[in-house]
Amino acid sequence: MPRLLPVAPLPAAVAHALDGPALEHRSRLAADGLADLDPALSARPRRSRPARTVTAVALGVLLVGLVLAPRATGVVLVGAVVLLYAASTVHRLLLVRRAVADDPTIQVSDADARAVPDVDLPVYTVLVPAYGEPAVVARLVDGLTALEYPADKLEILLLLEADDAPTIAAARRVCPGTGIRIVVVPPSSPRTKPKACNFGLTEATGELVTIYDAEDRPEPLQLRRAVVAFHRAAAGGRADLACLQARLSYHNAEQNLLTRWFTLEYDLWFRWLLPGLMAGRTPIPLGGTSNHIRRDVLVGLGGWDAWNVTEDADLGIRLARHGWTTAMLGSTTLEEANSDAINWVKQRSRWYKGYLQSVLVALRAPGELRRAVGLRGITGLLLFVWATPVLALLNPVFWAMALLWFLAEPAAVAALFPPPIFYVGSAVWMVGTFAAVYCGLAIARVGGRPWLAPAALVVPAYWVLMSAAAAKAVLQLALRPSYWEKTTHGLDIPSAAPAEQELVR
Repeated sequence: MPRLLPVAPLPAAVAHALDGPALEHRSRLAADGLADLDPALSARPRRSRPARTVTAVALGVLLVGLVLAPRATGVVLVGAVVLLYAASTVHRLLLVRRAVADDPTIQVSDADARAVPDVDLPVYTVLVPAYGEPAVVARLVDGLTALEYPADKLEILLLLEADDAPTIAAARRVCPGTGIRIVVVPPSSPRTKPKACNFGLTEATGELVTIYDAEDRPEPLQLRRAVVAFHRAAAGGRADLACLQARLSYHNAEQNLLTRWFTLEYDLWFRWLLPGLMAGRTPIPLGGTSNHIRRDVLVGLGGWDAWNVTEDADLGIRLARHGWTTAMLGSTTLEEANSDAINWVKQRSRWYKGYLQSVLVALRAPGELRRAVGLRGITGLLLFVWATPVLALLNPVFWAMALLWFLAEPAAVAALFPPPIFYVGSAVWMVGTFAAVYCGLAIARVGGRPWLAPAALVVPAYWVLMSAAAAKAVLQLALRPSYWEKTTHGLDIPSAAPAEQELVR
């Protein structure tokens, strides 16, 4: 396994006084630690760009086919996409079935979590990257100080960019006396969350590390539950368990229709889809927060990829290809669901761009990837991570063809759908739509939020936003691959949802 040279944690007084070569070294490590250690596994731009060559050749072949045999080429393309839709739909239904039949989530009771004596608990580092978040800092501090973990074993590093004066000022007003330490991240490229986390990692002293976002409200016992879960795994012979992913959900689900859709999607993702992947031991696209990781493993992998805008998904893939496993932890962190459509598209386009980045990087050496995760792992990676933005991008094309057919029945559209493709495509459309609505209704009931059910009935309208985000993601991947588009937080309103506190486990 490739190893990153360990960086000794620095005492706070020394770390904040650092300048010159030492600070420059830490900044370089934060930005390019993985890229220098193993360039093939980083999304940092490279001089050699075989992917562009392959893309150009593929587009050239496609253009020749469309010129010389337009109908046959069109049928092949449509057939391939229909098969991708079918495979992705079946794959997700199997994931749900697997998770429901044998949920691999590790559950730790309150009593067991509190039973571990404080002296036996490891030092825990909590990294909290934030940028442009002065409005939510006070609420963030309230959530972090509510964590049930001994103060002398808890290291909370609030990672703030040097040019973010408003957030730094807000943090300095509310952090004194809380045990939260402000770490100022020096300016350097790329300006991304994983770069800030890597900088914080150079100061971390914890045996375990987790990340919380600025708007997070972690369940107070989550760290203790993670410690017990790791201990149980070790006692049970699972020495390969390196990461625990806690569930994520939203505290403002009732704010509007968009937040209801977003909550249904997240609950389905973290209760059924990710556990289904874990049960099948395939690469896991981690969530961007509340993943609890062994620090030795994280450092050994080179930390996060500062050049990837979904460092969470990338890390999950790299863990799998190095032989480490991930498990779901039965604890929930509540976040703020995006309530503004434009802001939602900004956030989702970054996620989709990062998914595409992660898969393209993973496939640079397909032979090595196959040996590491097997054909099942590659299939899961393509059908779950890659197909998610790709199918969202292609949806409008098929919606447009369907609308055109209903309006004018042009022969050109009919020619693209010979009977086998037409019947398979129709079946996939009907089954996929029904399954999406049914799973939404089911997860609303299982998640204890039956008032979300009406939103599940109209969830296909949510796909329009996904398509807009996918189009933007592809454009940015080509023009600004490592650009981190900031998500605005603090747009939520006070939650009035019934029995909200019952969702923390």
